[in-house]
Amino acid sequence: MLVVQWVPVATRFQPEPSPDDSSAGEGSSASSGPDDGDSMSSWVTWARNAALILVLVLMVWLAFTVHLPSQAELEATIEGYGWAGWLVFILIYAIVAMTPIPVTIMAVTAGVLFGATLGSVFSVVAALIGGWGGYWLARGLGKQTTRKIMGKHADTVENYLTGAGFEAVATLRLAPGIPYWPVNYGCGALGIPQSVFLSASALTVIPGQVALVGLGALATDPTWAHLIVFGVACLVSVVATIIAFRRWRSVAAQNRRGH
Repeated sequence: MLVVQWVPVATRFQPEPSPDDSSAGEGSSASSGPDDGDSMSSWVTWARNAALILVLVLMVWLAFTVHLPSQAELEATIEGYGWAGWLVFILIYAIVAMTPIPVTIMAVTAGVLFGATLGSVFSVVAALIGGWGGYWLARGLGKQTTRKIMGKHADTVENYLTGAGFEAVATLRLAPGIPYWPVNYGCGALGIPQSVFLSASALTVIPGQVALVGLGALATDPTWAHLIVFGVACLVSVVATIIAFRRWRSVAAQNRRGH
């Protein structure tokens, strides 16, 4: 039986410097330095941003033009790798999680292939690796570029993350209707500390991933055990969402009053 205990801790959100901020700082300090150094720094910054934009454009293109294979095709592909199938699954899942492609089919497939226990472990690990990659990708691109990529999700994510750290990330992870990828990108672009992002994500992706994996396992092997796993995970998700939202609202209000 899945048991998740979460004791939220109020945090005062202190954003880390974003590439946009650091670039502004470099520009002001470079005015007093040699022209050659300033020129070299500009070229390095331009090359870095160009490379990151190309990578992200490729991912977005893949998300909207390349569709995941069906569940049956995924199963056949992963099973074809034998004992290394779980490594291939984690790699594919992590790559998918870095893009706007929905990860639902990956988690359900984990339940079909590996069962509720191992499937949940593999899915959680893969979701965290992919999320971490998306976080650093957005950190490199900066706030303005990332906001454009996030589209309709940009305002929602920024409104939650402004004035709160751990609680905001936890709430966004659990909130229905908000995919993983804009949370990853938003946290990176807005300077949420890596430790806060990883700890909140590690705690709050578990119920949703276990529920999806449990659904896949239940579809393949409809036992009471799998039904209980699925039901408990759904219940934990609902309760955790309510707690996280209340904590976020309280902490955000306290921080606003503190300013």
